[in-house]
Amino acid sequence: MDAFSGATLLITGGTGSFGNAVLRHFLDSDIGQIRIFSRDEKKQDDLRHELQARRPEHAGKVKFYIGDVRDPRSVADAMPGVDYIFHAAALKQVPSCEFFPMQAVKTNIEGTDNVLHAAIDAGVKRVVCLSTDKAAYPINAMGISKAMMEHVITANARVAADRGGTVICCTRYGNVMCSRGSVIPLFMDQIRAGKPVTITNPAMTRFLMNLDEAVELVRFAFEHAEPGDLFIQKSDASTIGDLAKGVQRLFGDTGTRIIGTRHGEKGPGPDRGGGELHQPQHPPAGRRRRREKAPDGGVRPPGAGRRRPWLNGKTTAD
Repeated sequence: MDAFSGATLLITGGTGSFGNAVLRHFLDSDIGQIRIFSRDEKKQDDLRHELQARRPEHAGKVKFYIGDVRDPRSVADAMPGVDYIFHAAALKQVPSCEFFPMQAVKTNIEGTDNVLHAAIDAGVKRVVCLSTDKAAYPINAMGISKAMMEHVITANARVAADRGGTVICCTRYGNVMCSRGSVIPLFMDQIRAGKPVTITNPAMTRFLMNLDEAVELVRFAFEHAEPGDLFIQKSDASTIGDLAKGVQRLFGDTGTRIIGTRHGEKGPGPDRGGGELHQPQHPPAGRRRRREKAPDGGVRPPGAGRRRPWLNGKTTAD
């Protein structure tokens, strides 16, 4: 890790499980300073006390910055002297983003743009941004915001490369096991409480990796990325049903309870190919649009558009 000797690393979202894992990985290196940037004062204080108690020899390396990636000024204030950035700050929960999509836009898209602009202006050497497999063929607000984030990364990487400055790249992951908000800790808590494991849809498939594997990809990206690169971790796949069975074999079988898919989740099945939202596929009874007869006896299917050729080019509302 010679490239990081004496360097300064900024981690946005550094109090989250992923950012925290990156922090712990670099603590043992000869890096000069690690800056934790997040908006959660309580988690920063908890992390500060934990480092002082358990890693006192490295606690001095870590500096804490309260701020929000939505606020360009707070981002810029944390930037002077930074050599590397790992950008992990994001809204990641699918239902939350589905109910509040503009919040996902402000954090995942605009926030990323703020970080990258500040990095370019400050002359940061390399930036690695964290994305998700839900950005591939996205069908929910979180995935769409992350897909747009990747486009923002590519655009800024192009600008930075033209200036001969900051190298910007992206890493894309599946589900990181035992990270905050992931399903395995939920299963474990339910089993310890003697309750049945709640499963949304046992046939849903998810790509899984552990935190160490995820951090290794970040390190590889820092050392080898070219401008605009997208690194995708090859991961094992499992259905949610099989994952629940595996956790129960380790911690005890308390039964299962199917609760149905959450808002915005992808669903399996040949009729959707895993690529459409779980929503009613047909209008409610009594509200089907009727087919309209054209003057020549033809049939205009519902939803075929508003222009009716037999009206001599005029357009009317259906």
